Amino acid sequence: QVHLVESGGGLVQAGGSLTLSCVVSVNITNLDGMAWHRQAPEKQRELVGVITSPTITPDYVDSVKGRFSISRDDKKNTIYLSMNNLKPEDTGIYYCQGWDKQIYWGKGTLVIVSS
Repeated sequence: QVHLVESGGGLVQAGGSLTLSCVVSVNITNLDGMAWHRQAPEKQRELVGVITSPTITPDYVDSVKGRFSISRDDKKNTIYLSMNNLKPEDTGIYYCQGWDKQIYWGKGTLVIVSS
């Protein structure tokens, strides 16, 4: 069973930064890919960004391009979401996802951006 645990959420002012972490219970190089999603209040969950291998540049939704960055540390079985110049519309629960033949989700970490 693959477990994902997010951390690093919190309250931050607009324009500030946060870095989220997602620790995976298995070797992440054995997964086909990983991603960050978010769900704002009363909205559907949306994909934020995807990372499929250390050699391929991550891809991001347009609303976060230039502000968010996904990285990975294979030795720590961890992926990160670095978020800069945060905006109130970035508020939401951020979820980590991984997949191979199955899809795995963490329970999420809450990010609140105040104006």
